[in-house]
Amino acid sequence: MSKLVPPHGSDEVMPLLIPEAERAEVLKFAQTLKKVPLRSREVSDISMFAMGAYTPLEGFMGHADWKGVCENMKTASGLFWPIPITCPVDKEIADSINEGEEVALVDPETDTIMAVMEVSEKYYIDKALEAANVYRTTDPEHPGVKSVMEQGEVNLAGKVRALSEGQYAEKYGELFVRPAESRAMFAERGWSQVAAFQTRNPMHRSHEHLAKIAVEVLDGVFIHQVLGKLKPGDIPAEVRTKAIQAMIDNYFVPGTVIQAGYPIEMRYAGPREALLHAVIRQNFGCSHLIVGRDHAGVGDYYGPFDAQDIFDELWDGALITQPLKIDITFYCKKCDGMATAKTCPHDKSERVTISGTEQRRRLAAGEPIPPEFSRPEVVKILQEYYASLNS
Repeated sequence: MSKLVPPHGSDEVMPLLIPEAERAEVLKFAQTLKKVPLRSREVSDISMFAMGAYTPLEGFMGHADWKGVCENMKTASGLFWPIPITCPVDKEIADSINEGEEVALVDPETDTIMAVMEVSEKYYIDKALEAANVYRTTDPEHPGVKSVMEQGEVNLAGKVRALSEGQYAEKYGELFVRPAESRAMFAERGWSQVAAFQTRNPMHRSHEHLAKIAVEVLDGVFIHQVLGKLKPGDIPAEVRTKAIQAMIDNYFVPGTVIQAGYPIEMRYAGPREALLHAVIRQNFGCSHLIVGRDHAGVGDYYGPFDAQDIFDELWDGALITQPLKIDITFYCKKCDGMATAKTCPHDKSERVTISGTEQRRRLAAGEPIPPEFSRPEVVKILQEYYASLNS
């Protein structure tokens, strides 16, 4: 009997990837179907379906689920789900497809058939309603809102049978860890209480401090980084992975941390996305999600602790994985170490605010990185990367 948290809404992880022995035959069939080109977000979602990260969803949501998730964070069946997972297409494509018809979902970047979907429903949505509820804004400058407003007019719904886990599975090899695999890793180590740390950036001293707090009170930490599409200026996953591993190897007790990646594309939905990250981490076997300042936010659209507070709005039984809420971290010159407002009594003038944005600015400008910001082994890797951009 596993001591890990169960998958969300299910007794077992539900990967939607067709068994390898059947894949060639289904692919041959898929090549005869109408091809539906996807955007990068939906390509990422199919990868998440394929690996079981979206358990217990069986495919892209219909109108009732979309509306319930937007307005109440519940599907039509009452399942807690914080962000709609939908497949938008242009009206011309939707008009060419009949409900009940099977279609091939294609990644146009690689010309790969990602999945077969039986279209159970076609429907229009109120894009402003989705933006206002999920992103808490209708500002078209918000990247998540921009994505919703620019998507096709019609959503296709239906069960998905995935033929591929996507390009990241092959590209990142052992870093690409599926929920069934992470659960096996935790069980092998005897872990039952595991904190996930979500990141799309190399980890600086504040991130390291958050992870070490989790190590102190739980069995281990799962540093789980985004492999999907990032914002312009973000550091590539292969560089980030190397930098994070240098930090783990030099500053953590062996056996307390696992580094892995997953193929989600960030939506930058702040509080709602923090909840989605918790759902996904429950599927990976994590009992907790580290939620620090401005989790999954962008710009000034959300308050620094909105992503923590939203967990308090959930009803009993909505979610098993819990937030590990940690205050803003900084380096205190008087304490001579990392601290938070809960542990440091000193004046703000003694504090060094550690910002990933500021660190990237300094790296891009060739300026030195203070030791309070990041470990020297990490800085060396990042400096080499930025130097390669200018060579």
